[in-house]
Amino acid sequence: MATRKDHCVVLLSIHPEYADAILNGTKRVEFRKPPFPRDVTHVVIYATAPVRKVVGWFVVGGTEERSPKELWKKYSSVGGIARSDFGSYYEGRAHAVAIHVVAPKKLRKGLPLSALGRRLVPPQNFRYLTAAALSAIA
Repeated sequence: MATRKDHCVVLLSIHPEYADAILNGTKRVEFRKPPFPRDVTHVVIYATAPVRKVVGWFVVGGTEERSPKELWKKYSSVGGIARSDFGSYYEGRAHAVAIHVVAPKKLRKGLPLSALGRRLVPPQNFRYLTAAALSAIA
C-alpha cells in the first residue's frame, strides 16, 4: 500500500468483537465520543484484551458529529453495536461521532504494538502515528 506524507494516521483501541466486525465488513461505522482534532485518513486497529495486537486498518471515509440519537437513527443498521451498548456508551453525552469505515484490511497475523516502530501503550482515546508506521504493517 502506498502512503503519502500528508496522510494522517491514528491508532485506535477497539474491543475485539468490534474490530472483527470492522475487518469483516459488517461494521461500517465506528462510534466515538470526541472528534479527531485533525482530518484523519487512516485508522490502525489495536484489538484490546484478550487479543492485545494490531489486527488491521481502514481508510476513513469521513466523520460526522451529531447527537447520539441522530447517529443511532442514521447508522444503527451498519454500526455493529446493540442499542443498549450504544446507549450506555453515550449516556449523558450531547455529541457523538461516527467514523466511516472504507476498505478495511485485516492482517493475516496480529502484530504487537512494537511493530509500529516505537514503544507504544494502547491509547485510551487515540494516538497519532506516522505514515511510515502504517506502511510498516501494510
